[in-house]
Amino acid sequence: MTVAESNPAVASTAVPTPLLSATDISVRFGGLKALSGVDVAVPSGTIVGLVGPNGAGKSTLFGVLSGLLRPNSGRVFLAGEDVTKASPQSRARRGLARTFQQPELFMGLTVREHLVLAHRVRHFRSRLWKDMFTAASLRRPDKAENDRVDGLLELLLLTRFAYQLADSLPLGTSRLVEVGRALAASPSVILLDEPLAGLDAHEAERLAAALRRTVDEEKVSLLLVEHDVAMVLSLSSHIYVLDFGSLIAQGSPEQVRIDPAVRAAYLGDEDNVAEGRTSTHEGGS
Repeated sequence: MTVAESNPAVASTAVPTPLLSATDISVRFGGLKALSGVDVAVPSGTIVGLVGPNGAGKSTLFGVLSGLLRPNSGRVFLAGEDVTKASPQSRARRGLARTFQQPELFMGLTVREHLVLAHRVRHFRSRLWKDMFTAASLRRPDKAENDRVDGLLELLLLTRFAYQLADSLPLGTSRLVEVGRALAASPSVILLDEPLAGLDAHEAERLAAALRRTVDEEKVSLLLVEHDVAMVLSLSSHIYVLDFGSLIAQGSPEQVRIDPAVRAAYLGDEDNVAEGRTSTHEGGS
């Protein structure tokens, strides 16, 4: 009998299994070590930030978590299940969704049709072939589907754009559509890849507010990769900091803000780190 089994009080205070976690992740591209022994965990109902200078390995880690990249070593878990060898599609069926740096929307479909189609990908897969060959079926959702899509449009303040073609939207609104499309599949975790990139201050705050509402109302967890450190500090309850493929710091926003290793990673500019501005290394993310 374990201590937890013999003592219910101990069991009740046990740390819950994270919805998404990765342990000891290492990735090499030829002689380049892109990630080295990285651990991350995303608890239920939280926003977790992932930051670091350009070239730190953030995009590589996202690729590993989403299934687009296979690590050389380490394991990925989703809802406690080892999914290290699972495909992106298999992880999506288990509740993992992802957005990309550039919105990947379909020309000729309205905002509402994007959400309907995403809802059917998860809940009505048998209708997908018909949806692929005729848009007419997208315009005849049942009441439950209508209610779900209407709720997402309202949550993300997209109702007035519902019947507008998605490829005609400004960038900030397109990113909201991508979040809505991810939510329509009823995920437990969403990986957000630089959702604020290219947005002006008003658009960025609008999207940030939508992300806060999403966690509160949908009870979904978000892992956020973003260069806007100030916004990550304001949004996240826990933050991981990568530099040159290694995890150099983690903790609350305040802990990360004052961490000497984080200050050094951002070229030692203490004012930039303290205020959330960043200078970055040359190279990719």
